[in-house]
Amino acid sequence: MTEPIIQTRHLSKLYGSGETVVRALHDVNLEVAPGEFLAVMGPSGCGKSTLLNMLGGLDQPSEGEVWVAGEDVAKLKDMDGFRARTVGFVFQLHNLLPTLTAQENVEVPMQGQKIGRGERHKRAVHLLELVGLGDRRGHLPSQLSGGQRQRVAIARSLANEPALILADEPTGALDSQSGEELLALLAQLNTSQGTTIVVVTHDRRVAQATGRILRMRDGQVVDDHRVDNPLEEDLRMLAHSQLGQALLGGNGQSSVGLLNGTEREVLRRLLTRFDDAPGEETPAEIGDLLEILGRDLR
Repeated sequence: MTEPIIQTRHLSKLYGSGETVVRALHDVNLEVAPGEFLAVMGPSGCGKSTLLNMLGGLDQPSEGEVWVAGEDVAKLKDMDGFRARTVGFVFQLHNLLPTLTAQENVEVPMQGQKIGRGERHKRAVHLLELVGLGDRRGHLPSQLSGGQRQRVAIARSLANEPALILADEPTGALDSQSGEELLALLAQLNTSQGTTIVVVTHDRRVAQATGRILRMRDGQVVDDHRVDNPLEEDLRMLAHSQLGQALLGGNGQSSVGLLNGTEREVLRRLLTRFDDAPGEETPAEIGDLLEILGRDLR
């Protein structure tokens, strides 16, 4: 049986003390197999980024354990070396060094590793070609678009061939087209390189392109499921949204009557898509399905 690349055991994180204590994570138990592409979703403040920081060794647990690539992260003596070898980070803001070219930015994580200068150059060029920026390697960040800068950040995260990439809202600052291109790139890297990717996101398009979605609320995991059917994922997303909660509310009023024009149009498009899908359930069954999904995911 393959050992998980990520394992947390009763993981909790507290900030402050006494009456002002904030429990950012509470008793999180998680396993991620090598090669998985996992999305972590949930409202702001639910603990998504805190969990990512725990997995990357950027913060230490208050309680419980975090194991990454067979190492107990809390007991590591050379945390910087471990992160450089094992974990690649991609953040919402690319954090590229403005005075370095794209190629030089990709080479930065390789500094201090047992890699010669020529090999660093060669690998940086290869990684930029891998993300579609081979012809931009001499450009400064200011000469690149937002999407291109994020591609450089992804190339940089791969510099030391990490087993794990942690991405925190990587498409959050991008327009829809750039976001879709970046998402396709991550999926391609996951498939072609076998890299395990954990991405924190609010974007349903990002989440639905992964193989597994973890949903958090108030520092806890409230749902963990595989992504199988895009239509079912749309319904799950709807069940968790404010619109879905209005539809699932048993207050005796007409839920649709509580919706504004934009919300009704969103619902109309979803119902139209659902009705047009060959072999799928009929619109008359949507209420029952939403009720089931809403009950199961609460």
